[in-house]
Amino acid sequence: MKRYLSSAAAAIVLMGSVGVALADTIVVQPEQETVVREYVKKQPLASVNLLGVELKLGSSVPDKVELREVPNVKYRVAVINDQTVLVDPDTRQIVEVLH
Repeated sequence: MKRYLSSAAAAIVLMGSVGVALADTIVVQPEQETVVREYVKKQPLASVNLLGVELKLGSSVPDKVELREVPNVKYRVAVINDQTVLVDPDTRQIVEVLH
């Protein structure tokens, strides 16, 4: 009985960890991507060339990169190394790389 309870407790802890990891995942809605793409077409942004910066989810964007606000979108947009990225303005982390 004790072994069963230990296994059940361990399973609950693991499930809780997975839940936390999933809760931290940022999902950009397709509608937001469309708004950003149309905004960038109408308001072209100059690309900032940054050597050694890997453009992937969670990467930090340096302070010297200007983040442009997009109407009706929580995130900010920048063009880095000719790639459009959505950035969380609070953490300056990339939440989406638009292709």
